[in-house]
Formats: sequence, C-alpha cells, structure tokens
Amino acid sequence: MLFTKNIQFSRLVKADGSLREFNFRRYSDQQGGILFSVDVCDLRNNRIVFKMEQKETAWRIVNTPLPEWVLTNEHILHQLIEEELKNAS
Repeated sequence: MLFTKNIQFSRLVKADGSLREFNFRRYSDQQGGILFSVDVCDLRNNRIVFKMEQKETAWRIVNTPLPEWVLTNEHILHQLIEEELKNAS
C-alpha cells in the first residue's frame, strides 16, 4: 500500500488590484502524475477552479478559459507551490 502526504494550503495574492485567497490541494491523476487543484473567488464571489501541473521545471495552468488576472499570476502560483513542496519535505 502506498501513502502520499496530503498537501492543502491557502495563500493571499494581490491580483487585479485586490488581495485574493488562493486555495491549493495536491492530488494524483490516473497516470500517477501530481496535479494541484486551485480555487479562488472573483469580485462577485463566483468560485474559479482550475488545475496546475508540472511541465518541465514549472507549474503551469492546465488549458482552461480563465480571467486574465489569474493567468498573469501563474508565475506567483508556481512559486507558492514550490515553496510549499519544499516545506513539506
């Protein structure tokens, strides 16, 4: 039996002129790859949910139509995931 450590965390990121809480949860896909589910609320309190996967050396948003303020902060989300993975080790 194989156990993997559950990783869930939240971070505040300034996006589109306001602080927003991004919630991250790590999970494995069917092929055994690691993905992060990320969710955040927009200004109308609509929940935006998307996935990030590691491509080469960076965490990238999986192709999903998203608001520009999410896409422009992809590099910050990458840094937050890397920091959390480093601290979890």
